[in-house]
Amino acid sequence: MTTTAPTGPTDVESAVRDRYGAAAREREAALCCPVEYDRSLLEAIPKEVLERDYGCGDPSRHVRSGDTVLDLGSGGGKICFIASQLVGPEGRVIGIDMNDEMLGLARSAAPKLANAIGYTNVEFRRGRIQDLALDLDRLDQWLASNPLKSADGIERLEREMTRLRLEAPMIPDESVDIVVSNCVLNLVRPEDKQKLIQEIFRVLKRGGRIAISDILSDEPIPAARQADLELWSGCISGAFEERELFEALEKTGFYGIAIDQWTEEPFAVVDGIVFRSVTVTARKGKEGPCLEAGEAVIYRGPWKQVEDDDGHVLRRGERTAVCAKTFEILTADPYMDDIIRIDPQDVIPEDERQTFDGSRPTRRDPRESKGRDFKQTAPTNDGCSPESCC
Repeated sequence: MTTTAPTGPTDVESAVRDRYGAAAREREAALCCPVEYDRSLLEAIPKEVLERDYGCGDPSRHVRSGDTVLDLGSGGGKICFIASQLVGPEGRVIGIDMNDEMLGLARSAAPKLANAIGYTNVEFRRGRIQDLALDLDRLDQWLASNPLKSADGIERLEREMTRLRLEAPMIPDESVDIVVSNCVLNLVRPEDKQKLIQEIFRVLKRGGRIAISDILSDEPIPAARQADLELWSGCISGAFEERELFEALEKTGFYGIAIDQWTEEPFAVVDGIVFRSVTVTARKGKEGPCLEAGEAVIYRGPWKQVEDDDGHVLRRGERTAVCAKTFEILTADPYMDDIIRIDPQDVIPEDERQTFDGSRPTRRDPRESKGRDFKQTAPTNDGCSPESCC
């Protein structure tokens, strides 16, 4: 294996483009892991797409009916075509890729899928996944009419790129229900990875989700290995370290970050560093003010206490006072199975809610929920039934 000099953006992108362009023409087994998909969803997908599928997981399992789905690094389109069937005619699927050969394969297959399932809801756009606002096809159209003839043209090009991002973004703010990707985040340079996560966050609606299948390393990757273009284009040198991905998601504002799938068998082992396929899920929706609504939650256990993504400590069996936003988050997926919701007897209208006092005691007195004047007395049940106590 040959180690090259430290790589720049052109070296990395060229290596990835060349290798995946070749893989669009002829299958390369080294670029994929064995993955089990729902076979009924593969029947409508053209054979040439299935033969040139490269991935390490199945993030489409998290797609729901009616979703607007964004697939980062969509390649030949397999995950998009699976998602197309899952979202149904009311949903929408957008694939993003920068490789011309892969885009050509996906775009040529899309009408065949539409004929097989009876509707059209998939489109493919050309762009970089770390810059989801810039549509490269639109930029090429502008360049065809405004070719660069001197250094002065670079300034005009930069102005046009800024205009396109602002006035005609490829993926607008808060327009997507779920972002999925399958073994492509590792192809982005380290200096662009935080921007990539921020772009994913930007395009998601409030309440939106991610399902990311990727290769993670269990240790930092030495600079010499990061400079190896063959390892880079092979989904290894650019892998997130395990904790690095979770820290990047948390820093950006995601919550409910969880490991959905963890593949025991390594994808590769290089110099003692283990690389494996992992699928990670997370959600967007912590934004907004904290308002008092008189609500509380009880953590069921089994841990003595846990801490959520906003630093709230939930003690087992204890009524914990939370703001309305946190109450909404903790009583829905992915937390709801571990939480008992305590609604107040007297509901505070939304327009009358005051700022939640973060300095107050964390425990919510039962009288706060029932009401200070709660004096009700109820007799015990006279008999036993499956719905009552004995």
